Amino acid sequence: MNQEIRAVETGEAGLDVVWATGEKARYPWLWLRDHATDADSYDSRSGQRELYTAGVDPAIRGLTARRSADGRAVEIDWPEGPQGVTYAADFLWHFQAPDPASTRPDRRRSWDRANIASAPIELPYAAVMADEAGLRTLLETIETWGFAVLRRTPYVLQSVADLAKQIGYVRETIFGGLWEFEANQARADSAYTPKNLRPHTDATYSHDAPGLQILLCMEYRAEGGDSVLVDGLEIGRRLAADRPDDYATLGRIAVPGQYIGDGAHLMAERPVFRHDRNGRILQVSFNNYDRAPFRLPEAEMAAFYRAIAAFDRLANAEDMQWQRGLRSGDLLIFDNWRLLHGRTAFVGSRRMAGCYLNREDFESRLRVLREQS
Repeated sequence: MNQEIRAVETGEAGLDVVWATGEKARYPWLWLRDHATDADSYDSRSGQRELYTAGVDPAIRGLTARRSADGRAVEIDWPEGPQGVTYAADFLWHFQAPDPASTRPDRRRSWDRANIASAPIELPYAAVMADEAGLRTLLETIETWGFAVLRRTPYVLQSVADLAKQIGYVRETIFGGLWEFEANQARADSAYTPKNLRPHTDATYSHDAPGLQILLCMEYRAEGGDSVLVDGLEIGRRLAADRPDDYATLGRIAVPGQYIGDGAHLMAERPVFRHDRNGRILQVSFNNYDRAPFRLPEAEMAAFYRAIAAFDRLANAEDMQWQRGLRSGDLLIFDNWRLLHGRTAFVGSRRMAGCYLNREDFESRLRVLREQS
């Protein structure tokens, strides 16, 4: 960012920083002491705070504060503590507002069938795997649109493993780590049938639902079976605009999900729309197949049924859906915290492979790639 500080002014409440732009920001003394990066307060190797924050006097005040000669930092002397502690201008600029998350760009672009048609969501598998630039392109595509399709993927299970390792690591679940599947009525899950599979998110029965899912078409000898994706952000945008009461209901009522089978009974609950502290949608969680029985007071129950009906109608509206028939070598990777996925009914043989990845690993890998550029 290369922000420059014009002047600093000390006061009882905190340190006032005057920026070269003319803007002014105040930083409370206790907050500044808590974020000191001297050797006794901070481990630069791990990024961990060594300071015992509870032992700091809440009324602490810096003895002196001075601007560096180039305006790129402030140095503070603390009473009975470290002297000349440096606070970089870029760091202070980033935290000039009480909540920096509100100023961070939201790179996500919501979509429906019309505007996803021209989106650059198709990439060659070889280019993605070739170097970090290719991987970054993939991760930024997922960040923006929620998914990507990799073409000409070697249709072997190892391709799934290799891609997963570039991002993080394969997540183990009740279904294992890496998996292959085709229609199998013996399995206790709707995904293993050849029937139409309405749009949903996976693992509403998990307290920490997988962040990404990879699906690779290994073999296709069938009719039908098109993959379906719907953008949960666009559903939220439309409900917030057209049916605000329903949108509020879906952000308030915790919906239980469950999985019963394979010797397990998993349960978790959360609202359909989970928001961050700035009110932006953080996670979409909807699976009418896996919704567990629950009962609310009569008025709340009626509001819930009305709201999920409005949500589900949008999820199943053709003008909201991206549909594509995956063929051998097509790999679909998507954000399970944002997109609903499904599949049209099919007749014949359709063999898939895939795995889950953790949300934090996806975010971490993209963050590191950006920091290295």
